[in-house]
Amino acid sequence: MAVVAAVLCAATALPGGAALAAEATPGSNSFGTPGSYAFDEDARSVEGAAVTTEADRLDVATTYRSSLPQGSKLFYRLELDATSDVYVSVTAVPRAGTTVTPTDSLKVSVQDANGRSCSYDTATFGSRSPHPIAAWGEREAATSDSSCEGAGTYYVVVERVDRSGSSPDAWDLELVPVSEPRLRQTGATETEAPKGWNSASPTPLLSGAEDRDGGGGFTRATSIGQGVWRDDLRPGQTLFYKVPVDWGQQLYATAELGSTSSDGSLVAAALDMSLYNPVRAQVDDVSLHYNGSQKAESIDPLPPVAYANRYASPSDPVSGMRFAGSYYLVVHLAEQVAEQFGDGPFGLTLRIRVSGAAEAEPGYAGKAEPPNLIDVTAQDQEAVIGGGSGVSGSGDAAMTVIAVGGIGAGTVLVAVLGVWTLVARRRAGAW
Repeated sequence: MAVVAAVLCAATALPGGAALAAEATPGSNSFGTPGSYAFDEDARSVEGAAVTTEADRLDVATTYRSSLPQGSKLFYRLELDATSDVYVSVTAVPRAGTTVTPTDSLKVSVQDANGRSCSYDTATFGSRSPHPIAAWGEREAATSDSSCEGAGTYYVVVERVDRSGSSPDAWDLELVPVSEPRLRQTGATETEAPKGWNSASPTPLLSGAEDRDGGGGFTRATSIGQGVWRDDLRPGQTLFYKVPVDWGQQLYATAELGSTSSDGSLVAAALDMSLYNPVRAQVDDVSLHYNGSQKAESIDPLPPVAYANRYASPSDPVSGMRFAGSYYLVVHLAEQVAEQFGDGPFGLTLRIRVSGAAEAEPGYAGKAEPPNLIDVTAQDQEAVIGGGSGVSGSGDAAMTVIAVGGIGAGTVLVAVLGVWTLVARRRAGAW
């Protein structure tokens, strides 16, 4: 018995054994529990500076973690070449127990060395339910604003605007700078966004729903494609999904919140669904009110993915449909739903349609950083079929260690028990 106990203890003590055994399967709803966010495990810590002269550098294709105190304005530094378009997405995550107002906002801008703005974006919560929100900044190398064209030092400026009634808790941040290469040549027709695309809503998909658990963050987003997908979510929970959309294809998305048997009053902005493009820039969002009966809302029809969509007004959702790659659907159920209808879970149905044949890329002179950022790969398509979480190897590695540990421990246990049985039989014969 002592030997068996020792073997069991040894199996439990395998490197990472306890942590791996407790870790949820990537893509599982446990990564999207109310008030939580699954940050990139490889993110580097960085401190935002109060002045530009102390700003830490952000490198493209590297993810960073930081924090944003109440009422703060923080600076981070970029060193950019003269040809790449660079985008910086900033996701703000209020900590558990934080109080927010619908108009509390996150502002992100990119400025040149002379303090002139290259771009700015603002994200608000839209309700009193705290959840991850993301805003972004960009430096387009070839624009009419000559101050942002050249190589040199630029600054990412992250600001927090709190209204009366907000709590002073710091917001955690995830910053992701990425780059898009220039085109080999720019066509004469690529000076404005395409017109005449099909803006009609398609026929709803009527197939049976397939269960698919949403992830708890952008890096944990669960892959889905055309079809009907079902999940469960609880008040305060945010789930992340990603849909591969290639050049020339159109994306349509509808969210449905199922009915409940509980009685309660109307909850405004009960469910929010936001669409983000591959660089995590928000394209559009919708919200629905909930009174206990089933409700549905759709993202307005968007044009086919095309490089020239960027020439639309920055405030136009068309502008966001400028890359191929993974488009993110982020769904949040407001905490206030629990006050009227209980803790759930509530049924969520996503109806996704991807229309049109894939087209060739516009002819880039180089590669995006990180690689495959603005591509749809065979792996992306396989993940849609297989239910991949988008986690690169970490989940598989964990399960492999557990499996190997389990096999090893099982083999030793069998051997020990075999010897134990043999000894017992010999003793019985001696008696």
